[in-house]
Amino acid sequence: MDSHEVDRAVQHALDRLTLLTNAADALASTLDLDAGLRRLCRTLVPSLADWCAVDLLDEHGRLRRQVIEHREPDLAPGLYEGELPPVSEDSAASLARALRGAGPLLVTSCSAPESAADPLHARELELFDRLGADTVVIAPLRSRRQVLGALTLARMTSTMALEEDSLPLAEDLAHRVALAVDNGRLYSEVQKTGERIQRSLLPELPTLGELDLAARYQPALTTSQVGGDWYDAFVLPGGATALIIGDVAGHDLQATVTMSHMRNMLRGIACDRKEPPGKILGRLDAANSILYPHQTLTCIYALVEKPAAGQPWALQYAVAGHPAPLLITAEGDTRFLNHGRSMLLGVDPTRQRPDATEVLPASATILFYTDGLIERRTEGLDRGAARLRQHAAALAQEPLGALCDELLTGLAQDSSDDVALIAVRTPPPHAGPATATATEDGSADT
Repeated sequence: MDSHEVDRAVQHALDRLTLLTNAADALASTLDLDAGLRRLCRTLVPSLADWCAVDLLDEHGRLRRQVIEHREPDLAPGLYEGELPPVSEDSAASLARALRGAGPLLVTSCSAPESAADPLHARELELFDRLGADTVVIAPLRSRRQVLGALTLARMTSTMALEEDSLPLAEDLAHRVALAVDNGRLYSEVQKTGERIQRSLLPELPTLGELDLAARYQPALTTSQVGGDWYDAFVLPGGATALIIGDVAGHDLQATVTMSHMRNMLRGIACDRKEPPGKILGRLDAANSILYPHQTLTCIYALVEKPAAGQPWALQYAVAGHPAPLLITAEGDTRFLNHGRSMLLGVDPTRQRPDATEVLPASATILFYTDGLIERRTEGLDRGAARLRQHAAALAQEPLGALCDELLTGLAQDSSDDVALIAVRTPPPHAGPATATATEDGSADT
């Protein structure tokens, strides 16, 4: 071997190493599996292939073309993505052979679509014909002793044909893709489990007679994290309605578990002690310091009640390091309730915690929410708070459930945190007396 051949061999090896590195970077650049696979295909096209596809099997054995990228975007390869025909045991498709564990396979001659022996074979030959395929490599995606799908690489002309020496590289690429797919699915399942746990811990809302009540929880849409946001509502033995919003520090399953403990402790304290909200939060802080040292959280504990016939509804509340409640009148005026504030829980359990009382107009809405609704990394809280007031004012006349839904749609679509909110609306003028009473399970009879 002369020096020129050595140089070519070394350059060839370096090119392949660079391609593998770039492929690994593409797969690791995002937690979104679909986005990672698309970036991978764009890395491989046109450096290795004229077009590239990734097909995946789901947990039920259904096959789906997840991503396809072509060096000529005008061919609109996205039209070929989607569900594929079933993979039968006797399918003649090269893809079916790869999914049965064979390969990587080198296909050097492609038949006409009319010669297809089964639906999957027909779809494969149609793809080769429409996108052009002189040579094709199909490699199975193997992980943990199972095949998750297949990677397809195709060349349209014989001048740069895929050959036998392309198979080891395709196999290495397929292995990396399989690991990414497997890890992505495992991660997604863990996060879905966390979200299911979190949702299962959120309570059913009581029926409150004259008062209208609505609540929502939304996990973070820009990440796959779960967290410690929660809301709660129940009727106390004296007839007052307790409303709670809280946020335990952390974005993992442990925060979710801790959140459930805090919610249950606060419920027990509130039902046992007929005390003002500031006192109740002080007792929660003392219990937290004993049972969960160094655990911090923010919380609002509020009571909504109608003191006597003919008197307006009143909100008595205490805020421990949490974003201030928002009052929205029927006319669309808005203001934050900035009294009754103290530091977050878990810092100084000996600190006295004040509370405040707000007289509520007829048809007024009080919105409690967690910071994911207004907080953005790229801007100050004042801007997020102003945006919340603007949206809420425009929704003042909407039904309470619609108001909550629209706030999530308008404000939480790009949030990197989960969001919980709970809202209560007082009755219109001249409504009858309140009739809600507490039952043993914490709901209300009307």
